[in-house]
Amino acid sequence: MAKAKTARSKKSENGNGAASVVNPSVQTLTETKTNVVPINLEEEIRRRAYEIFEERGYAPGDEREDWLQAEREVLARYQQTA
Repeated sequence: MAKAKTARSKKSENGNGAASVVNPSVQTLTETKTNVVPINLEEEIRRRAYEIFEERGYAPGDEREDWLQAEREVLARYQQTA
C-alpha cells in the first residue's frame, strides 16, 4: 500500500546564495485570501451609507437611497475582485 503524501518544505535560493525554506501550504493560504468577501458585508455597507449621508450634508429623508447606493458600490467592488 502506498504512503499518503504530506506537504514538504521546498528550498529556494535567495539573492545572496543562501537557501531559504518555503512552506507550500502557507503560499496556498495567502493566494486564496485575495478574493475573500468580508465577514461583515452589512457593516461595510452601513459605513458607506453613512459616508454618503455625510457627503449630502446630513440632510434627512434619503436614507433608503443612501443605503441602496452604498450597497451597489460595495457589492460592485467585490464583484470586480472575484
